[in-house]
Amino acid sequence: MSALKDKLKADLTASMKSRDEVRLRTIRMALAAINVEEVSGKEARELSDDEVIKVLTKEAKKRKEAAEAFGNAGRAEQAQAELDEQAVLEEYLPAQLSDEELVVLVDAAIAETGASGPQAMGQVMKAVNPKVAGRAEGGRVAATVRARLAAQ
Repeated sequence: MSALKDKLKADLTASMKSRDEVRLRTIRMALAAINVEEVSGKEARELSDDEVIKVLTKEAKKRKEAAEAFGNAGRAEQAQAELDEQAVLEEYLPAQLSDEELVVLVDAAIAETGASGPQAMGQVMKAVNPKVAGRAEGGRVAATVRARLAAQ
């Protein structure tokens, strides 16, 4: 079993004992999403820590989008509940890259691939995505790559 999944299970027990409803609800949801991912496909398997991080990232993104939708619909209480769940999930995710760190990684990938011009965006994205791996949102990475290629 992955170390991250073990930590989630331990935190689930701790949140039950402390009667922390938001944390309890969020961790249960995260473990359910992980279990669904483990049994999807042709045969059941154990997820690695990287795969668990991908599931948690996807769940955090869902919470962010739901909070925006609730906020736009004038349902502030539900939006805040979604943001609270997102905050709990982000505790288990790797720290996000700053803009400066992201630019450094993108510049290194551009130099590595020898890319120039916007038509080389796919090459650069292919090189930079494994280095970023869950530490920056895909749209943010794409925007940075686009800007750096246009600046050349």
